Amino acid sequence: MRSFCTALVSLATSVLLLMLPASAFLSLAPRSTMGSRHSTSTPTVAATPSTSSSSMSMHHTSSSSGSSISNDYDYTVAILGDLHIDPRKMDDYSIGRSHFQPIFNEAKSKSIKNGEAGAGGCALVSLGDLGHPKNCNHNPHNDLELFAGTTQCHELAATFLNSFVDDIPYDVVGGNHDLEGLQEFKTDEENLAMYLRVHGKDVPYFCREVAEKTLLVGMGSTVFRGAKYISHEVTIDREQMDWFENLVETHPAEEGWKLFVFTHAPPIGSGLRVLQENQIVDGCCWLNHNDEKQRTKFIELVREHRCIKAWFSGHFHLGQDNHGSITFPTIDSKDSPNNRGSCVFAQTSVMRSETTRDARQQSRLLRGNKHGFEICTVDHQKDGKIRVDATVSFEGDASVVCSYTNEDGVYDHEKYAKIVKFHQPTVGDDGFKKYNLEGNIDPFDIETNTHAWWHMPCGRALGMFNGKLIEYDSTTLAPIGLVIDADELVDKKICVINKSGLNADRAGCLDEQAVVVLLDKKGGHVKIVQPNEDGSYWRKYDRNRNELFPSRVVQAS
Repeated sequence: MRSFCTALVSLATSVLLLMLPASAFLSLAPRSTMGSRHSTSTPTVAATPSTSSSSMSMHHTSSSSGSSISNDYDYTVAILGDLHIDPRKMDDYSIGRSHFQPIFNEAKSKSIKNGEAGAGGCALVSLGDLGHPKNCNHNPHNDLELFAGTTQCHELAATFLNSFVDDIPYDVVGGNHDLEGLQEFKTDEENLAMYLRVHGKDVPYFCREVAEKTLLVGMGSTVFRGAKYISHEVTIDREQMDWFENLVETHPAEEGWKLFVFTHAPPIGSGLRVLQENQIVDGCCWLNHNDEKQRTKFIELVREHRCIKAWFSGHFHLGQDNHGSITFPTIDSKDSPNNRGSCVFAQTSVMRSETTRDARQQSRLLRGNKHGFEICTVDHQKDGKIRVDATVSFEGDASVVCSYTNEDGVYDHEKYAKIVKFHQPTVGDDGFKKYNLEGNIDPFDIETNTHAWWHMPCGRALGMFNGKLIEYDSTTLAPIGLVIDADELVDKKICVINKSGLNADRAGCLDEQAVVVLLDKKGGHVKIVQPNEDGSYWRKYDRNRNELFPSRVVQAS
């Protein structure tokens, strides 16, 4: 067999691999530790984005002037991130509510002058996670019960959400903590029934028309105890998925419809900054994170249906002052991983000081009319100061960002570096690793600052970030899970060996598959990274956070 790597690999690795017994190569096959599962379809490798301007759906500038949206708003919507109410600490909620009350009162007074009745296009949306997931001394009969997900929790949250201004309706979407009433309810179905009853809902989704052909649309998580994987995954069930798909199909942009969508977690492909240190590691970052087919369905609908104008989410407890807190449609082609249709994605912060991860206490404000809309920050640390973050105008069925203002310059990146540190590869960037003529990726050093990524022959995308081996979604290039942590990788080398150059019978896998190999520079030891039984590489956990496939890195010598 010809040498499949550089001279270094020939000296340190090739001989070891050729001398491996058949049993070592058999260990490369995906192993099952929990019975058989249906295999998933092989993902398509993302195409290179087109540079043609004909695919442009919008543009944006950094100018804060030139807004095409007047103060004559047809709708005004308050958007609250994760509340995590603690009944012992209600001061921050009272302050936050006081910041929205004059906004609503002004909007209502204008509608009354115009002869309109009712809420005057005003609405309030809570993005879920309503209760604090700790014991809050709320139950004298049980000092261990978590407050989140209990009847007391949802009744208190409903009282708070109903208390902003008379006649202002509220809607809520379920988050990953809203069915956590484990000691009060035995099943998700019982917990969900209480949640719906308390909040006056028949179903976990909602649709509200706040202006002519302008809809607020929400979907909530409905699984906790019954989760196949980690319980804190935000799961939108099939019924809601079908309902949402039908809704966007029957309300096309060509007929003037405009939809604003609300979910607790964002969909994959949104481009929002995420918490790679925990939610990516745990597999609960994106909507339907662990379902390979369903997690990309949301962004596919966004790309196909230009009626979806903005999508609001919470979940990360991160502020709205960094550039990763809001993303826009791009000029990329429809097949690009960065294609976001005509939709602006917006992260929403928190109201209570003890729940923020980066010292921000902020909410979102959405307001607009038939010409476009504004996405604003209501800053609860600055007496409710309103900052316009983006102004979006409508041109036909497309959205054009006329102004974008973001105070990223005041963000203390050094202080919150571990929290907000984030990397998502892009097609053609400097970190992309190419295969050599022999079908291998040559070994390279792993340091904490190594940025590199590549596609496996099967289409899976892997990469190095912050000393860790990460798997990325192959169609959006968004991070989906940790493969190997930094303590096992830093100061080693990594390469990819195409097994077409090896004996396929001994390998126990198809010819076109490849092997990820770790090389110990000091001792010359070789370790081989196995895929999971479904072909993925990232660590997956059950609902109690037990790793399902713990023995995926095999010593080969």
